[in-house]
Amino acid sequence: MGFPDRYIASIGSTNLLDDALHHQTEPLAAAALAGNIGALLCRVKYADGTLTRQFEGNAGNLAQLLRIWTAEVIRRGQARRWVPANTAWDAAAAQALYRRVAEKSLAHWLDSTCKGCSGTGVKALLGNGICTSCKGSGAAAIHGTAGLELERVKDMVSELSAIADSHSGRASGLLRGGDQ
Repeated sequence: MGFPDRYIASIGSTNLLDDALHHQTEPLAAAALAGNIGALLCRVKYADGTLTRQFEGNAGNLAQLLRIWTAEVIRRGQARRWVPANTAWDAAAAQALYRRVAEKSLAHWLDSTCKGCSGTGVKALLGNGICTSCKGSGAAAIHGTAGLELERVKDMVSELSAIADSHSGRASGLLRGGDQ
């Protein structure tokens, strides 16, 4: 059972005791102690109902995450010189690109499951054939972008995955009793 599974299980804990006999909420503490933006990514994706849509999550967490991620995408885009910012028009176009990339990459990372097959990769209604929407991968394509913007969105989705994986690794280390 990976850290995200343990985190999800701890959210549904009916007992918030933390003593020698009760350890159900330890993944929540480990996620908080592991720090950085990964803790907020974990909370928004798994705890606020974004992934399972079973309840209305905390919109404040999502708004905070979007603000932080947009600032991070702007910083990374400027450092990597995605677009030149020689004139005021260039700078305005660059800011618009950064915001679109931030919004689309975060939306895709939070829910990249194919809607046609619900992430299974198989269309049950078509004689158990491969899903034509995702070509059997279970992951939805990124819609509404092309060319440079699509490449930047894919790049930032992989950055989000790396941040989340790093956070999960640190939190798992804390659960095992190791240091960060």
